[in-house]
Amino acid sequence: MWGSRAFLAGWLLLLLVQLLCLEAVPISIDKTKVKEPEKKPEEPPASVDTGLHYDRYLREVIDFLEKDQHFREKLHNTDMEDIKQGKLAKELDFVSHHVRTKLDELKRQEVNRLRTLIKAKQDLEGGNAVDHQALLKQFEYLNHMNPHTFEVEDLDRLIRSATKDLENYDKERHEEFKRYEMMKEHDRQEHLKTLDDDERKKEEEHYEEMKKKHADHPKVNHPGSQNQLKEVWEEADGLDPEDFDPKTFFNLHDTNGDGFFDEQELEALFTKELEKIYDPTNEEDDMVEMEEERLRMREHVMNEVDSNKDRLVSLDEFLVATKKKEFLEPDSWETLEQNQAYTDDEMREFEEHLAQQEQDLNQKAFDLQKQRDELERQQEQLNAQKMELQQVRNKYKIVLFVTIEGNAVPEIPAVDSQLHEAQQQGHDSAPQGHHPVPEGHDPAPQAPQDIPQEHHGQENQNQAQQGLPQTHDNIPPGHQEVVQSQNQLP
Repeated sequence: MWGSRAFLAGWLLLLLVQLLCLEAVPISIDKTKVKEPEKKPEEPPASVDTGLHYDRYLREVIDFLEKDQHFREKLHNTDMEDIKQGKLAKELDFVSHHVRTKLDELKRQEVNRLRTLIKAKQDLEGGNAVDHQALLKQFEYLNHMNPHTFEVEDLDRLIRSATKDLENYDKERHEEFKRYEMMKEHDRQEHLKTLDDDERKKEEEHYEEMKKKHADHPKVNHPGSQNQLKEVWEEADGLDPEDFDPKTFFNLHDTNGDGFFDEQELEALFTKELEKIYDPTNEEDDMVEMEEERLRMREHVMNEVDSNKDRLVSLDEFLVATKKKEFLEPDSWETLEQNQAYTDDEMREFEEHLAQQEQDLNQKAFDLQKQRDELERQQEQLNAQKMELQQVRNKYKIVLFVTIEGNAVPEIPAVDSQLHEAQQQGHDSAPQGHHPVPEGHDPAPQAPQDIPQEHHGQENQNQAQQGLPQTHDNIPPGHQEVVQSQNQLP
């Protein structure tokens, strides 16, 4: 849940200060005389995500720093303010070579991870040139100028960034809940628009009825007050409220025995109060609102009790708080239904933002449809051109096979056929002395002496390409027939 995540965040920020408090000074024992009991393998603690995008890197750095005895000793003697100011980071120069080498490797892996993310972002944005060093500057927890080794500045950056990010964590959770509530109201109003007058009236009456049922619950005690803790003492612990003792109460609910109330342990104290307001089986109760109420209660107690702002409540801080007037005579606690999460102006801005988003999406959809229509039109034109080209090809692929001595001759196109008939008619009316030309052959010119020599050469070349006999201009008169008869020989 959100409480456990926030707890681990504080735990990481302190670099496991509370875990150090658990370890007593070892007692010197002669192991040759004492038989050690068989150790059972301990289950590793569940890994909880802090919500930070560099959560894994943060936890791995802390795990390896824990293994260095010198660093652990310095950590035990350093208060929270010194940690925030970077004094602890300077102790990195004295950790073992093995730990430093491993930290160097972790940093190189993290830099490579960030570069991979940047490359993916670059690919998604169209492949434009990106300055990787410039983009790495946005990750403040790393010294981007030195991507190879883990130095004092890296630890200092990591602590400062984690502190800053965790301080903003609750604020971001509240903003997320506010958006959730506004969207829920927006959806309700949109649903009402789809109903007729009678149905809308019934829906509004049902909505008001659910609000009244939700508000009808037992009185909620002020979180962290004596009355609230006594109810836990009596109902959860089964003890006599007259015997309530703050120190005993603290030890009972410090479930991990580290001497602190972390955020998770603190939020567990409010379960009885929340059960007065919320029931998951009731239509009128929203469990998202219950978690927001839990967060509000925990924040309130932390602000009242956590004097050093380390996101942990020590036994001393708790005992001091139980002596205050606010603990004995607290103000009444206002629940969420008494404090709307958003103002009318915020709701109006949210509606305008949604309307603008819808308009942008509609415009994008229109542009995409327009592009699609244009592509379809171009495709239709291309298909028509392909069909026209195919028809032209089919027209000229019509072939008439004429077998002449076992050879297939392509069909003469219509235009060439007409020209051939005209030439044949001209041959039939030729004057005496001219010999008929075999079918498929061009007639010999009547007056070769009047035709330019280059024309004869071109004509002979064309006839040679067509497989026709060439005219022999240099043959004496009366010998033309001999040449033609030779060409007709098999």
